Amino acid sequence: MKKVTILDIAKELNITFSTVARALNDHPAISANTKKAVREVAERLNYRQNKIASSLRSGKTNVIGVIVPSLEVTFFSSVVYGIEQVMNANGYNILLYQSNEKMDQEANGIETFLQSRVDGIIASITTETTTFSHYEEIISRNTPLLFFDRYPKELNAPSVSIDDYKGGFIATEHLIKQGYKRILHITAERDIPIFRDRLKGYIDALKHHGLEVDEQLIIKGNFSLQFGKEVIRNAKSAGLIFDAVFALEDFTAMGVMHQLLEYGVKIPDEVGVIGFANEAFGSLVTPKLSTIDQQTLNMGKEVARLFLKRIKNNDVKPVAEEIKLEPLLIVRESSRKLN
Repeated sequence: MKKVTILDIAKELNITFSTVARALNDHPAISANTKKAVREVAERLNYRQNKIASSLRSGKTNVIGVIVPSLEVTFFSSVVYGIEQVMNANGYNILLYQSNEKMDQEANGIETFLQSRVDGIIASITTETTTFSHYEEIISRNTPLLFFDRYPKELNAPSVSIDDYKGGFIATEHLIKQGYKRILHITAERDIPIFRDRLKGYIDALKHHGLEVDEQLIIKGNFSLQFGKEVIRNAKSAGLIFDAVFALEDFTAMGVMHQLLEYGVKIPDEVGVIGFANEAFGSLVTPKLSTIDQQTLNMGKEVARLFLKRIKNNDVKPVAEEIKLEPLLIVRESSRKLN
């Protein structure tokens, strides 16, 4: 069966090839009536647009590259869903790549996107990312680059995140208001801005409420469910006294709870626990995990809207435009003492 081409549509309507091509690409110089007629004939003839040829003509692929550390984490998959909703509604498709928290895989993903001629890249950096030459390559090619959640301030690129400092503050303050005084905080070993800000919020909340900042209660490591367990085992072995735990993210908080329960510790009566991110499992476990919600769906939508705004204004150069969303305290059984 012969493949239908733009020329076939042009002959059917007795108009030029270029008029059909511009109508199919929604060119503003083509009238609404002509566009409607072209679409109707294209549909009747079962015409399928050659995306590669179209992108070569227009210089646009209408594809956005999105890099995330891991889709196993509900946080990232929810942000991607928000990005996709807005971008699809505006005629863009998403090309998705997982870095698996490895900087070399992150760089490979960027190279793949650039070779695919994406119209822009939205990223959240890995915990390993300490140099940014692969991101600088994006900027040097005048390809729009935006970040969400984890972002390198060195690049001065647009970003959307929550107020991590405030999130750390309100998580700690909640524990203090529940009567806990020796609050252990688990943070990241690597110096990543969002985790550093959560740590600062924790410290300032303790100071604000007149509590001592004990460096022994600040534990750094490669966060994970297993690390949460290790922290509690090591604390018990060292005789470290604490009555609450604020973990930098929910998987680590889950590990903390598992180990506490294995030791027969009552949560929250003896030790309160709060995480960060509002992962889906938090409301399904026993006891239900208190956490900080990061407005993930809204974060995805906001970074997509920011991308569209910059494309519309032809702003491809990096500029330190930051959108900060409000963190939301979600109080559940793991930190709520019964009065």
